[in-house]
Amino acid sequence: MEQITVKLPHKEYNIYIKKGLLNILPETIKENFNFSKLVIITDDNVKSLYGDKLVKSFVDIGINTFCISVLPGEVSKSISVAEKIYKDLLKYKINKGDLVIALGGGVVGDLTGFVCATFLRGIPFIQIPTTILSQVDSSVGGKTAVNLEEGKNLVGAFYHPEAVFIDPDVLETLEEKYISDGMAEVIKYGCISDNKLFEILYEAGDYNNLRNRINEIIYRCIDIKREIVEQDEKESGIRMLLNFGHTIGHAIEKYYNYNKYTHGQAVAIGMYYITESSERLGKTKKNTSQKVKEVIQMYKLPCKIEKINKDKIIDTIKLDKKTRGNKINIILIKEIGESLIETIDMLDLKKYI
Repeated sequence: MEQITVKLPHKEYNIYIKKGLLNILPETIKENFNFSKLVIITDDNVKSLYGDKLVKSFVDIGINTFCISVLPGEVSKSISVAEKIYKDLLKYKINKGDLVIALGGGVVGDLTGFVCATFLRGIPFIQIPTTILSQVDSSVGGKTAVNLEEGKNLVGAFYHPEAVFIDPDVLETLEEKYISDGMAEVIKYGCISDNKLFEILYEAGDYNNLRNRINEIIYRCIDIKREIVEQDEKESGIRMLLNFGHTIGHAIEKYYNYNKYTHGQAVAIGMYYITESSERLGKTKKNTSQKVKEVIQMYKLPCKIEKINKDKIIDTIKLDKKTRGNKINIILIKEIGESLIETIDMLDLKKYI
């Protein structure tokens, strides 16, 4: 079993990576954590694949276990769904001596983390991510949030799990679109920090050729994030680099009301647009955007969209967490594997879209 430890001034926790880990999870959690009752929060799709079996496994070893399931997708990442979960937790008489598990992808992880950060001013939880996106990125680092009608992740908190358990075997049940969705985050890590990772993706050419290296891919991505989070837990500096492609990507998701593009697809478009623009403006090494485009397309992600209303996109970006007054921090890459934070005036934003 591979292990990565996140060390923060106020907390330390482990990320475990092992194929087949889900099969031994109940006993592992019972042996290593003190709690009275357990709640698994998941979505309807993951519940039928893994949730019901996991609940039974915990019950079979004598743990009083409840399950809360939400609708799949961004529709559940909301204040109203969080409120419903609060009420369910009260119904089950959950307190700080109990434990919550987030079993699912990025939406379930973000939603559960936000609920646990705010319920009783903080209750312990564990992440069990079941998608590439959540395994390589969102389950680690303590970012939790829900969306508002005006934009994505506008209400949230930094709140870390007690542990993260990653079983790459669960990726075998993912539909192709969710594989591609998660690969956008893997490409991001290669672009901002790891030229070797980018070359691995480029040489593989598609996800099928990466399957036998998926543990390594997950480990590399998480270790990059660990190093950045340890330096800048609350995104006041270097952690902003992890948002490469996300400023435009989140705005695109919102522009289409979260119906047309997945998070990964929107981030892929954002990564290409920002790199093409920065290359044109002389801030990025020539031909970098072409390499980014090629890798994006290899993993069946879009890199362009039809003409959009730039003013509406900019209005959404103005609500972005990286905005400070009339300035915004955008993430650029100088070349593959080297990134930087650039502070620009809002009036110059159109140059990058």
